[in-house]
Amino acid sequence: MSAHRPFVIALTGGIASGKSTVERLFRAHGIHVHDADRAARAVVEPGTPGLARIVEAFGRGVLNEEGQLDRRAMREHVFANPAARAQLEAIVHPLVRQWLHQRAMADTGPYCLLSIPLLAENIAHYRWVDRILLVDAGEDAQLQRLMARDGTDEALARRMLASQATREERHAIAHDVIGNHGDPAELDAQVAALHATYLALAAARAG
Repeated sequence: MSAHRPFVIALTGGIASGKSTVERLFRAHGIHVHDADRAARAVVEPGTPGLARIVEAFGRGVLNEEGQLDRRAMREHVFANPAARAQLEAIVHPLVRQWLHQRAMADTGPYCLLSIPLLAENIAHYRWVDRILLVDAGEDAQLQRLMARDGTDEALARRMLASQATREERHAIAHDVIGNHGDPAELDAQVAALHATYLALAAARAG
C-alpha cells in the first residue's frame, strides 16, 4: 500500500482580500492551514539556523535584548537597501518553503491549505501543490479594508497594493476563485462548496 500523500491546496490573494477569514472558515470544517507568515517567524526563532545565518550576514545589531530578531530594526535596515533585502530573502524564503513542504507532507487530514500571500510572485517554487485557490476582492475593496485595518493613508495603501502581483497575474495561476465582496453568507457558501469539491478530489486521488 502506498504512503499517504496529502492533497495540498495553496491559498493566496492580495493584501486585505480576506484570506484570514477564508482560512478561518476552512478551519471550521476541520481543515489544517499552514501559514507562510507563521513559517517566516518560526524559521528565525532563537536557536534556529535561520537566525544564525541572519546574524552572520547582518551582525548582532538586528537582535533585541532577548536574542530574538528585532523585526523593526531588520525592516529599517533592508527597506531602502535592495541588496540587503535580497540577501535577507535568500536566507529566509527557502527555509519558509521547506517548513511549508514538511508540514504539508506530514498532514494527516483529507487535504490541507498552505496560505501563501506572495504565491504568484514565487509560483516556480510551488509547482508541487495540487491546486491553487485565490481569494479575490476588487482593488477598491482592498484599499478601503487596508486603510481601515492598518490606519494607513490612501497614498501608502495604493503603494502597498502596487508592490504586489496584479489581479490578472493571480487569476492566471488559480484553479479556483472565491469572490469576497463583503457578504459573510456568500463567503460561507463558497467555502462549503469548495470544501466538498476538495474532499471529492482528495478521495479520488487516494483511490
